[in-house]
Amino acid sequence: MPAYSEIVLDHYQNPRNLGEIENADAVAEVENPVCGDRARLSIRLSDGRIAEARFLAEGCPAAIAAASMTTVLLTGMTVGEALALRDTDVAQALGGLPPNKVHCSVLAEEVIQAALARYVPPVTAVP
Repeated sequence: MPAYSEIVLDHYQNPRNLGEIENADAVAEVENPVCGDRARLSIRLSDGRIAEARFLAEGCPAAIAAASMTTVLLTGMTVGEALALRDTDVAQALGGLPPNKVHCSVLAEEVIQAALARYVPPVTAVP
């Protein structure tokens, strides 16, 4: 087993924001075809910010920790800030990932991009 940081182990053993959001504003699922790791992200926005982010994930401890950390990082961000979040930001927030597990943070970036690509802001009626 690769040497994981305490943060990775904590997010793996005590994942934050696990589950799905009913009536989410955007949902996406991505999979790494090589290792089979999978992440599903659902988000709810309010006043232009991500008010809630939840995940479901299958895979190694790093994949689950990266998905968990992603929801923590996303909460409170604007769509623009979330679109700018990169896999390196997720890996850094986790205290680093072993080289053979960096693909787990890439999966996190991909699921963010996929979910936000599906988000359609509500149309405000003009009086």
